[in-house]
Amino acid sequence: MSGNTIYRGPIDKQPRTIQKEVAGAYAVGTFVEETATTLAQITTALAKRPLLLGNADYAGQTIATAYTSGDTGVAYEIEPGQAYQAAMAAATYAKGDPLTIAASGRLAAATAATVVVAFFDGTPGAVTAGDLADVIIANFYTVPV
Repeated sequence: MSGNTIYRGPIDKQPRTIQKEVAGAYAVGTFVEETATTLAQITTALAKRPLLLGNADYAGQTIATAYTSGDTGVAYEIEPGQAYQAAMAAATYAKGDPLTIAASGRLAAATAATVVVAFFDGTPGAVTAGDLADVIIANFYTVPV
C-alpha cells in the first residue's frame, strides 16, 4: 500500500464523486458501477462505466475499512492519466503492466479481448489479493486478440 488515500492526484484537481448506497459489503479500492439506486460491484469493464470505490473519510472511514451493505458509498469518476490506489488480484506485476477489472472488482493483468482500465504504477513484484497499489488510469482500449 502506497498511502492512506485512494485518489493520488494530480493534486491541483478535485476528483468528481458519486455518493449512493452500496449494494453489498465492498472493500475500498474496488470497482463498482452506478445503477438506478445503488453502487454495485463489477467484475468486467466490458460495456461498463467503471467507478472506483473510495472511503467516506467525512464519516471517519479509512481505506482499510470495508463498507457494509446499505452504507452510503463514495465512488470516484476515474479519468485517464490520473493516479489512484486500487485493489489488486494476486499476481506479480511490473511497472506499466496493463490492467483490467476482474473478480471482486479488483484489477488484474489484462489479457486478449479485455478492456484495459489502468496501468500498474506501484512497487514491482508480488501482490497479495486485495492489496492496494498505485495505478494510472488508461484511456480505455481493448487488448487485441
